[in-house]
Amino acid sequence: MTDHPNARLLIGPAELQKLDRVQVIDTRPAERFAAGRIPGAIHLELWGLSLNDTDPAPMRAFLWTISHYLTTRGIDPKPPVAVYEDSETGIRAARAFWFLEYFGHPDVRVLDGGFQAWKGAGLPIETGEAKTAPKGTWPDDGSTGRREDTLAGWRDVFAGAGAPGHRHDLAILDTRSEQEYRGTLKRASRAGAIPNAIHVEWRDNLDATGRFKSAADLRRLYEAKGITPDRDVISYCQGGYRAAHGYLALRLLGYPRVRNYVASWAEWGNREELPVEQVKGQR
Repeated sequence: MTDHPNARLLIGPAELQKLDRVQVIDTRPAERFAAGRIPGAIHLELWGLSLNDTDPAPMRAFLWTISHYLTTRGIDPKPPVAVYEDSETGIRAARAFWFLEYFGHPDVRVLDGGFQAWKGAGLPIETGEAKTAPKGTWPDDGSTGRREDTLAGWRDVFAGAGAPGHRHDLAILDTRSEQEYRGTLKRASRAGAIPNAIHVEWRDNLDATGRFKSAADLRRLYEAKGITPDRDVISYCQGGYRAAHGYLALRLLGYPRVRNYVASWAEWGNREELPVEQVKGQR
C-alpha cells in the first residue's frame, strides 16, 4: 500500500475489510462512535487519561491504569489490531498505537486516512447500539513484554536537553504547533521549548487527504532538520498525543530508536527545576 520501510504499520480500508480475526479499535469521541463506525469496532476513549509526572510511582500507576482499561474494553494481545479515528490519521489513533506497542502487542496497525477513508471507499457502516465486548485477556502485570525502549520520562529527556555533558546523539523532537514551540502560546506555568528541541509539527507528517506522506517526503522532512536514523529520538508535545504521531512517522521510516515522552510539556513546563528555552528566529 505504501513505500514506507515499515509499511505494515499502516492499513488501507480494503485490506482491513479482508483481514481475518482483527480487532478494530475506534478512538473517536463516544458520540461519533455511536453515530456510525466500522462494523464490530471496539470503542477505546483514551482522551481523558493523561500523565503529568513521570517519576517512578505515578508512572507505574498510570501505566497500570491504561493496561487495566485495555482489558476492560476487550482488547486482546493475540489477534491483529487496527486503530482508527475520524477524518485523518491523527493523534488519537497514534497514541493508542503507541500504547499497544509499548505494552508489547506484536501486530498493531493504523487505518491510514481514518474513518473518512473507510466511508470514502463505500464500505459498510454500523449504527445503533454496539455489542458489549467481552473482557479481554490483556494481563495487568506487564507479562506481555513491555517495550521500555519506547517510553521516556523527564530524566531521559534531560540527558539530551542541556544537562552538563548532554548527549549529542539524542534528538528531542517537538511536535507541537509553531506558537507553542516559540512560546507565544502558553499551555503550562512556563512557555517555550525543551532546550535543543527540533521542531517538526505533527501535521507535517500528513498529505492533503490526511494520509501519511510518502517515505521519500517524510525522510526529507526529518533529515533536513537533523533527525536522522542514527540518532536516538524522543518525541514530545503537550501530553503525549502529537508526540505519538511523530513516533509513528519515524517508526514508518524504520528508525530503530524512537521514544514517546508520555507526559511531555504538561510535566516539563510545570517543573520549575527543568530548563526551558525561548526560541527566536530560525533554527
